[in-house]
This record gives sequence, structure tokens and C-alpha cells, in this order.
Amino acid sequence: MDAVTRRRFLAAATGAVAGGLLAGGDEVAASAGFRGPLCLFSKHLPSLEAQSLARAVKLIGFAGIDLTVRPGGHVAPERAAEDLPPFLKAVRDEGVTVPMITTALVSASEPTARPILETAGAHGVALFKPGYYRYAFADVRKELADMAIALRGLVELGAQCGVALGFHNHAGYIGGGVWDVVPIVDALPPRWAGYYFDVRHAVVEGGDGGWRSALSAVAPRLKMIAVKDFFWEKGPKGWQQRSCPLGEGMVDWKAFYAALAHGGFNGPVSLHLEYEIPGATAAAKQEATLAAAARDLAVLKTGLAEAYGAS
Repeated sequence: MDAVTRRRFLAAATGAVAGGLLAGGDEVAASAGFRGPLCLFSKHLPSLEAQSLARAVKLIGFAGIDLTVRPGGHVAPERAAEDLPPFLKAVRDEGVTVPMITTALVSASEPTARPILETAGAHGVALFKPGYYRYAFADVRKELADMAIALRGLVELGAQCGVALGFHNHAGYIGGGVWDVVPIVDALPPRWAGYYFDVRHAVVEGGDGGWRSALSAVAPRLKMIAVKDFFWEKGPKGWQQRSCPLGEGMVDWKAFYAALAHGGFNGPVSLHLEYEIPGATAAAKQEATLAAAARDLAVLKTGLAEAYGAS
């Protein structure tokens, strides 16, 4: 951030503290009972270069970044071998970790697959999220079988490169309801294949009992989690999902955090801001995004502290 933007953001963050949007110091410190890195999904700050991105997320309390290495992301897939190492170094030089990358990879045969995963593994990135597999709803059994072959290839390539795959359950895609993919993922080596669990999408797909059974199913191989919220809203086009700030939607966060604590999860947590954030200019939207991230991070830390306790 430039000096003016940084001053504006610090003022906004200070006002948020005064207004009760950010948790108090003792409350935030209590989240030390959870030991995993709390990361911001870099998608939400697309214009920031590595150093500025790291400084911005560190300023508001994140320990890590979930880095986009996909089309339109912070690192272009075709430039991963050249651009990912200096990006990682610049971020780490600021004291921020990159425990995971988000990719669009769905097959090991893609020309960018090996360069991305080899470079990530060689530079200490432990986890990656693949892209999404789509249902054609023509022959679901065959679509699942084809997806299983493609996923196995990616996992095998990841193992060669030293990077483990976390399968993301996203509503509307194969595996949105995790029971579709549990037999597929569980047949793969546990060291190199597991789950990137998204409770928001699990609630969309399965409601209250659905997300609970889904989390229970993936818990033994849970590698990372995505954190975001939503509610159903009825409009002119009927019922639709509406993303919202953390804690303002339908996800039962208290039960979710309690389940994570009970299972001993201490992996990376990626915070997503999928709701609409206003801003008349790019700079104004960036400031508003950072303020929203600070607010949601405080809610996240408070919830984890209540479930995990202090160390």
C-alpha cells in the first residue's frame, strides 16, 4: 500500500476497534489455542504485489496467504517457474507464510501442472487446491469415474513434487456434496490426498445435518479449511445464495469450531470475502476490503478462541 492508503486504512481499522468491529486484545490473543496459520485468500487483493500484499495482511493480523496461482491470479500458471519463487521470497521476507496455493489444475496432463507443483514443492509450499470438476448430469457415474482418474493423476504428480492435494467441496460442482468424492479421495494415499473443507458450501448442499455428516466424513484426512458465510434469499429469480460477512449467515460457527477442536485440527485456515464490498474507486475498494478482512478475522479468532481455548 502507498503511504496515503496505509494511513487511511490504519485510521479505518482504529475506528473499527473503537466501534467494536475488531476483537479486543485479550480476546484475540486467546486464539493462541489454535495453532494453524490464519490466511487471507489473495484473490481479494488482486492489484497488490508480493511485498505490499504481505505487509497489508500482516498489518491486520493474518499469519499467512492462500496464494492464487491460476489464470487471473497473483501468479500466472504459465509463469509459475519464473514468478512463484521471488513472490514467495518477498512474502516470507515480511514474516508471512504461504502454506497453500489455489490453482485451477484438474489434470496432471495440463502443461502448467508440473511447473506449478514442482516449483511449489521446491520452495516449501506444502498444500495445493485443484480446480473444479463439473457435472454434465448426463451420466453421473461415468463423470465421477473420469474425475477419479484425473484426480489420481494430480495426486501422483503432487506426491512426486512434495505437495499434497486438498479437495475443495464447492456447491454445484463434483464433490460439492462430499459423499460423491469420499470413496475417490479415500482410495488415494493419505499423505498426498485429503480435503479442503468449506462449511459454507457444505451447508448449501446438505443443510444442518448435511454439513455435520460431511465434516465427520472428511475429518480424518482434513488438510485445510475455507471460512465464509451465506444465507438464502428470495428475490425475483427465486431462492438464491447470498454471501455475507462472517457470523451473519446460516453457518453454525460455534458447532463448526467445536467440531474442529474436538478433532484436533490445526491446519491452514483460508478466509474468503465473497460478499459484495463497496468502493467507488479501486483504492477505496481495496481499503474497504482490508477493513472487511480485519473485521472477519476478528470474528474468526474469537470463535476459534472459544472452541480451542488459550495455549
